[in-house]
Amino acid sequence: MNTQLIDLNEDLPVQPCSHEYQASCNNCRLSSICLPFALEASEIDQLDNIVQRSKPLQKGQHLYRESDDFQSVFAVRSGTMKAYRTTDDGREQVTGFYFPGEILGMDGISNNSHASSAKALETAAVCEIPFTSLEKLSASMPHLQRHFFQLMSREIAEDQQLITLLSKSSADERVAALLLSISTRNARRKLSPTNFRLSMSRVDIGNYLGLTVETVSRVFSRMQKLGVLRVENKEIEILDTDALMKMADAH
Repeated sequence: MNTQLIDLNEDLPVQPCSHEYQASCNNCRLSSICLPFALEASEIDQLDNIVQRSKPLQKGQHLYRESDDFQSVFAVRSGTMKAYRTTDDGREQVTGFYFPGEILGMDGISNNSHASSAKALETAAVCEIPFTSLEKLSASMPHLQRHFFQLMSREIAEDQQLITLLSKSSADERVAALLLSISTRNARRKLSPTNFRLSMSRVDIGNYLGLTVETVSRVFSRMQKLGVLRVENKEIEILDTDALMKMADAH
């Protein structure tokens, strides 16, 4: 019997992600991000069999909380998730934002408990992948195992980028770097890299970047006056990508 090979790197339609939670890995338009570039159809079916899908999370609803037992990793299907830790004095420290096609929850692998909490910033659908089942499946699928190693490596790299970002002295650099990150991640999903909606609040952005809300607002206003951005509430249009890149790389 011939085994069909699925190419998951084909062009995807430029349209919003669906909250439909009963879709399978075979017909999900985010497959090229979540999954290795080439899996056999039978392997995709095996993976699909272990994926659990529930109704979408509502804005403010938690996916998991800090110190919860680690059992699964999660792929964002639609919407945006926020990860955060609680400081010793009870304050919330935002540690990351996760967009469709991205994996979260891997912080729990090392100690079998989540090191952060994850909350929906808007209506969001996720695919839950039980880690024990994933381990067993990965043992027989080298492509899948390597893919998750790469995802873990990317997570480490992004943590290092955040440390570098927070060491920058300029608020303009920090905001510019975040906008470029969102632009790049949008492009990865075949969405516009220059027109997008910020699902996170100015408070969350400031918290993540170590800036006050007032400073974040001033930076957006300054970038708009310079003709780098068009800002309308949460809608962002990057008018001058080169100028934004220079801001992010300024010393």
